[in-house]
Amino acid sequence: MPAILELSGLRIEYPENWSVELSDEGQEAGQVIISSPETAFWHLSQHPPDAELEPIFDEVLAALRDEYGDIEVEPASQGNLEDFDLEGYNVNFICLDLTNTCWLRVCRTPSASLLLICQAEDREFERVSAVFLAMLASVLRNLG
Repeated sequence: MPAILELSGLRIEYPENWSVELSDEGQEAGQVIISSPETAFWHLSQHPPDAELEPIFDEVLAALRDEYGDIEVEPASQGNLEDFDLEGYNVNFICLDLTNTCWLRVCRTPSASLLLICQAEDREFERVSAVFLAMLASVLRNLG
């Protein structure tokens, strides 16, 4: 049975053994980080529905470069999930001698642009990528 988090009008279903961390502004900011017991995390933030996406992506990519140095960035499309298109980037980098993958995805809904950042060490990423998508699907399925 998944755990459920209600946050800023969003309903997020996630694995019950994962931990939740809200941003400093918590409920008002509409940001949440849900982490696995290992290295994976799922970070969702809400932005205005008409937000310019490139500056948001640029800010996240700059933060990743600052943190990890050399990163590989490729445009990516996740396709359609719950009737919403997901666009963004795949990012790969090395941290502590381990290869890591990070998904940056944005989904425009009538009420917000949702930015999703999913990251994990590559072996764990293979195991949890479907969980990341299921968590986002739970949000999109329960909009409105």
